[in-house]
Amino acid sequence: MSLQDQCILPAIRKMKDLEKLMKSSYTYIVLLDSHIGQLKSIVDLGRAHGKKLLLHADLIEGLKNDEFAAEFLCQSIRPAGIISTRGNVITKTRQNGLLAIQRLFLLDSSALDKSYTLLERTQPDYIEVMPGVIPHIIKEVKERSGIPIFAGGLIRSVHDVEQALAAGATAVTTSNHELWQHYDGVTRRHNQS
Repeated sequence: MSLQDQCILPAIRKMKDLEKLMKSSYTYIVLLDSHIGQLKSIVDLGRAHGKKLLLHADLIEGLKNDEFAAEFLCQSIRPAGIISTRGNVITKTRQNGLLAIQRLFLLDSSALDKSYTLLERTQPDYIEVMPGVIPHIIKEVKERSGIPIFAGGLIRSVHDVEQALAAGATAVTTSNHELWQHYDGVTRRHNQS
């Protein structure tokens, strides 16, 4: 599934950030912190402006992060996709036909090995690798899994973004406003394979 060649996925925590992004060229936007009572109106606002929201299910206040919550999000809220560290949430999201993004925290070799096992089971549409400032791990995960990668976490500069993209990331998730502005209107320049 295409992200319309976005090389940056703006990740927002506040409504004022979403309002700013309504005027940007970005189509896909990641919603990090939110409250269950606000989700429908946020997704509807985005949709009215041609934006597709990717909800981080693990960070929704008032909603337990399990397959029943994923079913609710998929059926009632209908975002473009769901991000989660939980395999059962990713599986349920895929069953409902939404983009499923498996978030992985790669803290050490053991976590990396467990992640490969999880990916074989869940087969997400995308993987978000955190932290996203380890180019050789981005390349390894992409090659080993065959699944497109988002790089996220600790991305602080244009150099960090460019290194992640050069290592094979499809896009970079960031809450850094300067990077949003720098890449607004910029399409993917590196070869995707």
